[in-house]
Amino acid sequence: MINSNLENKTFLILLIAVSLAFGWILLPFYGAVFWAVILAVLFTPLQRRIARRFRTERNASSLITLSICLVVAILPMIFVAIVMVQQATDLYQRFETGDINLSYYLSKFRGMLPSYFQYQMDRLGMSNFTGLRDKAVSGAMQGGQVLAKQAMTFGQNTFDFIVSFFIMLYLLFFFLRDGPELVRKIRMAVPLADQHKRRLQLKFTRVVRATVKGNLVVAITQGALGGFIFWVLDIPSSLLWGVLMAFLSLLPAVGSGLVWAPVAVYFLATGAIWQGIVLGLYGIFVIGLVDNVLRPILVGKDTKMPDYLVLISTLGGMAIFGLNGFVVGPLVAALFMSTWGLFTENKQVIQLPR
Repeated sequence: MINSNLENKTFLILLIAVSLAFGWILLPFYGAVFWAVILAVLFTPLQRRIARRFRTERNASSLITLSICLVVAILPMIFVAIVMVQQATDLYQRFETGDINLSYYLSKFRGMLPSYFQYQMDRLGMSNFTGLRDKAVSGAMQGGQVLAKQAMTFGQNTFDFIVSFFIMLYLLFFFLRDGPELVRKIRMAVPLADQHKRRLQLKFTRVVRATVKGNLVVAITQGALGGFIFWVLDIPSSLLWGVLMAFLSLLPAVGSGLVWAPVAVYFLATGAIWQGIVLGLYGIFVIGLVDNVLRPILVGKDTKMPDYLVLISTLGGMAIFGLNGFVVGPLVAALFMSTWGLFTENKQVIQLPR
Protein backbone atom coordinates (compact mmCIF):
# COMPACT_ATOMS: atom_id res chain seq x y z
CA MET A 1 0.00 0.00 0.00
CA ILE A 2 1.36 3.38 -1.04
CA ASN A 3 1.88 5.92 1.72
CA SER A 4 -0.58 8.79 1.21
CA ASN A 5 2.00 11.41 2.26
CA LEU A 6 4.48 10.06 -0.29
CA GLU A 7 1.76 10.01 -2.94
CA ASN A 8 0.87 13.65 -2.26
CA LYS A 9 4.51 14.74 -2.46
CA THR A 10 5.02 12.81 -5.69
CA PHE A 11 1.93 14.33 -7.23
CA LEU A 12 3.03 17.82 -6.15
CA ILE A 13 6.46 17.31 -7.71
CA LEU A 14 4.83 16.03 -10.90
CA LEU A 15 2.48 19.02 -10.96
CA ILE A 16 5.36 21.51 -10.59
CA ALA A 17 7.48 19.72 -13.21
CA VAL A 18 4.67 19.58 -15.77
CA SER A 19 3.79 23.26 -15.12
CA LEU A 20 7.42 24.33 -15.62
CA ALA A 21 7.63 22.25 -18.81
CA PHE A 22 4.43 23.84 -20.12
CA GLY A 23 5.80 27.32 -19.34
CA TRP A 24 9.03 26.44 -21.12
CA ILE A 25 7.04 25.42 -24.22
CA LEU A 26 5.12 28.71 -24.17
CA LEU A 27 8.26 30.82 -23.60
CA PRO A 28 8.93 31.51 -27.35
CA PHE A 29 5.45 33.06 -27.56
CA TYR A 30 5.59 34.81 -24.20
CA GLY A 31 4.76 38.21 -25.73
CA ALA A 32 1.77 36.86 -27.67
CA VAL A 33 0.29 35.12 -24.62
CA PHE A 34 1.01 38.09 -22.36
CA TRP A 35 -0.71 40.66 -24.56
CA ALA A 36 -3.61 38.31 -25.29
CA VAL A 37 -4.24 38.16 -21.54
CA ILE A 38 -3.82 41.93 -21.10
CA LEU A 39 -6.15 42.80 -24.00
CA ALA A 40 -8.68 40.24 -22.78
CA VAL A 41 -8.72 41.92 -19.35
CA LEU A 42 -9.20 45.31 -21.01
CA PHE A 43 -11.90 44.35 -23.52
CA THR A 44 -13.92 41.77 -21.56
CA PRO A 45 -16.28 44.46 -20.15
CA LEU A 46 -16.96 45.60 -23.73
CA GLN A 47 -17.62 42.01 -24.82
CA ARG A 48 -20.13 41.57 -21.99
CA ARG A 49 -21.93 44.82 -22.87
CA ILE A 50 -22.15 43.77 -26.53
CA ALA A 51 -23.53 40.37 -25.55
CA ARG A 52 -26.19 41.95 -23.30
CA ARG A 53 -27.07 44.79 -25.66
CA PHE A 54 -27.49 42.74 -28.84
CA ARG A 55 -28.29 39.42 -27.16
CA THR A 56 -25.68 37.61 -29.20
CA GLU A 57 -23.99 34.34 -28.35
CA ARG A 58 -20.48 34.32 -26.93
CA ASN A 59 -18.81 33.47 -30.26
CA ALA A 60 -20.42 36.42 -32.06
CA SER A 61 -19.86 38.94 -29.26
CA SER A 62 -16.23 37.82 -28.87
CA LEU A 63 -15.62 38.14 -32.62
CA ILE A 64 -17.15 41.64 -32.67
CA THR A 65 -15.02 42.67 -29.68
CA LEU A 66 -11.90 41.24 -31.33
CA SER A 67 -12.62 43.26 -34.47
CA ILE A 68 -13.07 46.46 -32.43
CA CYS A 69 -9.81 45.77 -30.59
CA LEU A 70 -8.02 45.25 -33.90
CA VAL A 71 -9.31 48.50 -35.39
CA VAL A 72 -9.02 50.68 -32.29
CA ALA A 73 -5.86 49.43 -30.59
CA ILE A 74 -3.67 47.35 -32.91
CA LEU A 75 -3.84 48.75 -36.45
CA PRO A 76 -3.22 52.40 -35.39
CA MET A 77 -0.08 51.31 -33.53
CA ILE A 78 1.20 49.53 -36.65
CA PHE A 79 0.48 52.60 -38.81
CA VAL A 80 2.24 54.97 -36.40
CA ALA A 81 5.25 52.62 -36.22
CA ILE A 82 5.55 52.60 -40.04
CA VAL A 83 5.36 56.41 -40.30
CA MET A 84 7.83 56.80 -37.42
CA VAL A 85 10.38 54.57 -39.16
CA GLN A 86 9.97 56.61 -42.34
CA GLN A 87 10.56 59.90 -40.51
CA ALA A 88 13.54 58.46 -38.61
CA THR A 89 15.09 57.35 -41.90
CA ASP A 90 14.47 60.78 -43.44
CA LEU A 91 16.05 62.53 -40.44
CA TYR A 92 19.11 60.30 -40.61
CA GLN A 93 19.52 60.97 -44.33
CA ARG A 94 19.33 64.74 -43.73
CA PHE A 95 22.16 64.45 -41.20
CA GLU A 96 24.18 62.32 -43.58
CA THR A 97 23.76 64.63 -46.59
CA GLY A 98 24.44 67.80 -44.58
CA ASP A 99 20.96 69.32 -44.89
CA ILE A 100 21.08 69.59 -41.11
CA ASN A 101 24.43 71.26 -40.38
CA LEU A 102 25.29 70.31 -36.82
CA SER A 103 28.45 72.42 -36.61
CA TYR A 104 26.49 75.54 -37.63
CA TYR A 105 23.93 75.02 -34.86
CA LEU A 106 26.67 74.30 -32.33
CA SER A 107 28.55 77.46 -33.31
CA LYS A 108 25.41 79.50 -33.00
CA PHE A 109 24.66 77.93 -29.64
CA ARG A 110 28.19 78.70 -28.36
CA GLY A 111 27.94 82.32 -29.47
CA MET A 112 24.87 82.86 -27.32
CA LEU A 113 26.54 81.57 -24.17
CA PRO A 114 28.22 83.84 -21.59
CA SER A 115 32.00 84.17 -21.89
CA TYR A 116 32.59 81.96 -18.83
CA PHE A 117 30.82 79.01 -20.44
CA GLN A 118 32.62 79.63 -23.74
CA TYR A 119 35.92 79.51 -21.83
CA GLN A 120 34.92 76.22 -20.21
CA MET A 121 34.00 74.79 -23.61
CA ASP A 122 37.41 75.81 -24.91
CA ARG A 123 39.11 74.10 -21.97
CA LEU A 124 37.17 70.89 -22.61
CA GLY A 125 37.96 70.96 -26.30
CA MET A 126 34.36 71.51 -27.27
CA SER A 127 35.10 74.46 -29.53
CA ASN A 128 36.30 72.23 -32.35
CA PHE A 129 32.95 71.97 -34.01
CA THR A 130 34.35 70.16 -37.00
CA GLY A 131 35.58 67.41 -34.72
CA LEU A 132 32.28 67.39 -32.87
CA ARG A 133 30.46 67.19 -36.13
CA ASP A 134 32.61 64.28 -37.26
CA LYS A 135 31.97 62.51 -33.95
CA ALA A 136 28.27 63.18 -34.25
CA VAL A 137 28.18 61.92 -37.83
CA SER A 138 30.22 58.89 -36.81
CA GLY A 139 27.82 58.22 -33.98
CA ALA A 140 24.88 58.67 -36.31
CA MET A 141 26.50 56.26 -38.77
CA GLN A 142 26.99 53.70 -36.03
CA GLY A 143 23.41 54.21 -34.93
CA GLY A 144 22.30 53.79 -38.52
CA GLN A 145 24.24 50.56 -38.76
CA VAL A 146 22.58 49.32 -35.58
CA LEU A 147 19.18 50.27 -36.97
CA ALA A 148 20.03 48.55 -40.24
CA LYS A 149 21.00 45.38 -38.40
CA GLN A 150 17.79 45.55 -36.38
CA ALA A 151 15.82 46.04 -39.59
CA MET A 152 17.53 43.01 -41.13
CA THR A 153 16.82 41.01 -38.00
CA PHE A 154 13.20 42.12 -38.11
CA GLY A 155 13.04 41.15 -41.77
CA GLN A 156 14.49 37.73 -41.04
CA ASN A 157 12.05 37.28 -38.15
CA THR A 158 9.02 38.60 -40.01
CA PHE A 159 7.54 35.13 -40.17
CA ASP A 160 7.94 34.70 -36.40
CA PHE A 161 6.34 38.11 -35.83
CA ILE A 162 3.37 37.25 -38.05
CA VAL A 163 2.94 33.90 -36.33
CA SER A 164 3.07 35.55 -32.87
CA PHE A 165 0.61 38.23 -33.99
CA PHE A 166 -1.98 35.71 -35.16
CA ILE A 167 -1.41 33.55 -32.08
CA MET A 168 -2.19 36.61 -29.98
CA LEU A 169 -5.42 37.27 -31.93
CA TYR A 170 -6.37 33.59 -31.76
CA LEU A 171 -5.82 33.41 -28.00
CA LEU A 172 -7.54 36.75 -27.47
CA PHE A 173 -10.71 35.41 -29.10
CA PHE A 174 -10.83 32.41 -26.77
CA PHE A 175 -9.88 34.46 -23.71
CA LEU A 176 -12.78 36.81 -24.49
CA ARG A 177 -15.16 33.91 -25.05
CA ASP A 178 -14.06 31.57 -22.26
CA GLY A 179 -12.46 34.06 -19.87
CA PRO A 180 -14.96 33.70 -16.99
CA GLU A 181 -14.67 29.92 -17.07
CA LEU A 182 -10.86 30.06 -17.13
CA VAL A 183 -10.83 32.49 -14.21
CA ARG A 184 -13.18 30.24 -12.25
CA LYS A 185 -10.92 27.22 -12.78
CA ILE A 186 -7.81 29.17 -11.76
CA ARG A 187 -9.54 30.41 -8.62
CA MET A 188 -10.56 26.85 -7.74
CA ALA A 189 -6.96 25.67 -8.12
CA VAL A 190 -5.46 28.38 -5.88
CA PRO A 191 -5.31 27.11 -2.27
CA LEU A 192 -6.51 30.30 -0.56
CA ALA A 193 -9.71 31.42 1.07
CA ASP A 194 -12.37 32.72 -1.32
CA GLN A 195 -12.23 36.28 0.01
CA HIS A 196 -8.45 36.42 -0.49
CA LYS A 197 -8.72 35.03 -4.02
CA ARG A 198 -11.37 37.59 -4.89
CA ARG A 199 -9.23 40.38 -3.50
CA LEU A 200 -6.16 39.31 -5.47
CA GLN A 201 -8.20 38.86 -8.66
CA LEU A 202 -9.76 42.29 -8.23
CA LYS A 203 -6.33 43.81 -7.62
CA PHE A 204 -4.94 42.12 -10.75
CA THR A 205 -7.71 43.37 -13.04
CA ARG A 206 -7.65 46.88 -11.56
CA VAL A 207 -3.89 47.23 -11.92
CA VAL A 208 -3.88 45.92 -15.50
CA ARG A 209 -6.69 48.21 -16.60
CA ALA A 210 -5.33 51.23 -14.75
CA THR A 211 -1.75 50.70 -15.91
CA VAL A 212 -2.49 49.97 -19.56
CA LYS A 213 -5.40 52.35 -20.10
CA GLY A 214 -4.00 55.08 -17.88
CA ASN A 215 -0.45 54.98 -19.21
CA LEU A 216 -1.60 54.68 -22.81
CA VAL A 217 -4.03 57.59 -22.46
CA VAL A 218 -1.30 59.73 -20.89
CA ALA A 219 1.26 58.62 -23.49
CA ILE A 220 -1.01 59.22 -26.47
CA THR A 221 -2.15 62.59 -25.11
CA GLN A 222 1.36 63.83 -24.35
CA GLY A 223 2.73 62.50 -27.63
CA ALA A 224 -0.05 64.14 -29.62
CA LEU A 225 0.35 67.48 -27.82
CA GLY A 226 4.14 67.36 -28.16
CA GLY A 227 4.02 66.44 -31.83
CA PHE A 228 1.50 69.22 -32.44
CA ILE A 229 3.65 71.97 -30.90
CA PHE A 230 6.73 70.67 -32.73
CA TRP A 231 4.76 70.83 -35.99
CA VAL A 232 3.56 74.37 -35.18
CA LEU A 233 7.15 75.46 -34.48
CA ASP A 234 8.29 73.81 -37.74
CA ILE A 235 10.64 71.33 -36.05
CA PRO A 236 11.60 68.53 -38.48
CA SER A 237 10.15 65.04 -38.00
CA SER A 238 7.50 66.23 -35.56
CA LEU A 239 5.71 62.86 -35.63
CA LEU A 240 8.93 61.06 -34.72
CA TRP A 241 9.50 63.37 -31.74
CA GLY A 242 5.85 63.02 -30.74
CA VAL A 243 6.12 59.22 -30.69
CA LEU A 244 9.37 59.51 -28.72
CA MET A 245 7.64 61.77 -26.18
CA ALA A 246 4.76 59.29 -25.96
CA PHE A 247 7.19 56.45 -25.27
CA LEU A 248 9.14 58.42 -22.66
CA SER A 249 5.92 59.50 -20.95
CA LEU A 250 5.58 55.90 -19.75
CA LEU A 251 8.17 56.96 -17.16
CA PRO A 252 6.42 58.96 -14.42
CA ALA A 253 7.94 62.27 -13.24
CA VAL A 254 10.52 62.61 -16.06
CA GLY A 255 8.80 61.49 -19.24
CA SER A 256 8.38 63.70 -22.29
CA GLY A 257 10.34 66.58 -20.73
CA LEU A 258 13.49 64.77 -21.81
CA VAL A 259 12.58 65.78 -25.38
CA TRP A 260 10.88 69.16 -25.31
CA ALA A 261 12.97 70.77 -22.52
CA PRO A 262 16.36 70.56 -24.33
CA VAL A 263 14.73 71.88 -27.51
CA ALA A 264 13.29 74.85 -25.58
CA VAL A 265 16.71 75.57 -24.05
CA TYR A 266 18.29 75.38 -27.50
CA PHE A 267 15.77 77.87 -28.88
CA LEU A 268 16.48 80.32 -26.06
CA ALA A 269 20.26 79.92 -26.40
CA THR A 270 20.25 80.46 -30.16
CA GLY A 271 18.13 83.60 -30.12
CA ALA A 272 14.78 82.04 -31.06
CA ILE A 273 13.30 83.62 -27.94
CA TRP A 274 9.60 83.42 -28.70
CA GLN A 275 9.87 79.80 -29.88
CA GLY A 276 11.73 78.86 -26.70
CA ILE A 277 9.25 80.66 -24.45
CA VAL A 278 6.26 79.18 -26.24
CA LEU A 279 7.69 75.65 -26.13
CA GLY A 280 8.74 75.99 -22.48
CA LEU A 281 5.37 77.33 -21.29
CA TYR A 282 3.50 74.83 -23.45
CA GLY A 283 5.61 71.97 -22.08
CA ILE A 284 5.10 73.00 -18.45
CA PHE A 285 1.45 74.03 -18.46
CA VAL A 286 0.00 71.80 -21.20
CA ILE A 287 2.13 68.66 -21.66
CA GLY A 288 3.19 68.59 -18.01
CA LEU A 289 -0.35 69.23 -16.82
CA VAL A 290 -1.48 66.02 -18.55
CA ASP A 291 1.04 64.01 -16.52
CA ASN A 292 0.23 65.78 -13.25
CA VAL A 293 -3.56 65.57 -13.64
CA LEU A 294 -4.41 62.47 -15.68
CA ARG A 295 -1.80 60.00 -14.38
CA PRO A 296 -2.81 60.19 -10.69
CA ILE A 297 -6.48 59.87 -11.70
CA LEU A 298 -6.08 57.02 -14.19
CA VAL A 299 -3.13 55.12 -12.70
CA GLY A 300 -2.43 55.98 -9.07
CA LYS A 301 -6.08 56.07 -7.99
CA ASP A 302 -6.87 52.49 -9.06
CA THR A 303 -3.49 50.94 -8.29
CA LYS A 304 -3.37 52.80 -4.94
CA MET A 305 0.41 52.97 -5.20
CA PRO A 306 2.57 56.03 -4.51
CA ASP A 307 4.23 57.72 -7.48
CA TYR A 308 7.73 56.69 -6.45
CA LEU A 309 6.72 53.00 -6.40
CA VAL A 310 5.05 53.33 -9.80
CA LEU A 311 8.23 54.93 -11.16
CA ILE A 312 10.71 52.41 -9.78
CA SER A 313 8.55 49.40 -10.66
CA THR A 314 8.05 50.71 -14.20
CA LEU A 315 11.78 51.30 -14.69
CA GLY A 316 12.67 47.92 -13.21
CA GLY A 317 10.03 46.14 -15.25
CA MET A 318 11.18 47.73 -18.51
CA ALA A 319 14.83 46.95 -17.68
CA ILE A 320 13.97 43.25 -17.31
CA PHE A 321 11.05 42.68 -19.67
CA GLY A 322 11.52 45.46 -22.22
CA LEU A 323 8.42 47.34 -23.35
CA ASN A 324 6.18 44.75 -21.67
CA GLY A 325 7.68 45.87 -18.36
CA PHE A 326 5.55 49.01 -18.16
CA VAL A 327 2.68 46.63 -17.36
CA VAL A 328 4.58 43.79 -15.65
CA GLY A 329 6.50 46.05 -13.24
CA PRO A 330 3.55 47.90 -11.64
CA LEU A 331 1.52 44.67 -11.69
CA VAL A 332 4.16 42.78 -9.69
CA ALA A 333 4.53 45.73 -7.29
CA ALA A 334 0.77 45.95 -6.74
CA LEU A 335 0.39 42.21 -6.16
CA PHE A 336 3.38 42.36 -3.81
CA MET A 337 1.69 45.07 -1.74
CA SER A 338 -1.67 43.31 -1.84
CA THR A 339 -0.23 39.93 -0.81
CA TRP A 340 1.70 41.40 2.11
CA GLY A 341 -1.41 43.36 3.06
CA LEU A 342 -3.33 40.08 3.27
CA PHE A 343 -0.57 38.57 5.37
CA THR A 344 -0.45 41.43 7.86
CA GLU A 345 -4.24 41.63 8.13
CA ASN A 346 -4.73 37.92 8.68
CA LYS A 347 -1.75 35.93 9.89
CA GLN A 348 -3.73 32.73 9.32
CA VAL A 349 -3.23 33.04 5.55
CA ILE A 350 0.23 31.57 6.04
CA GLN A 351 0.94 29.35 9.01
CA LEU A 352 4.38 30.25 10.24
CA PRO A 353 6.35 27.49 12.07
CA ARG A 354 6.77 28.04 15.78
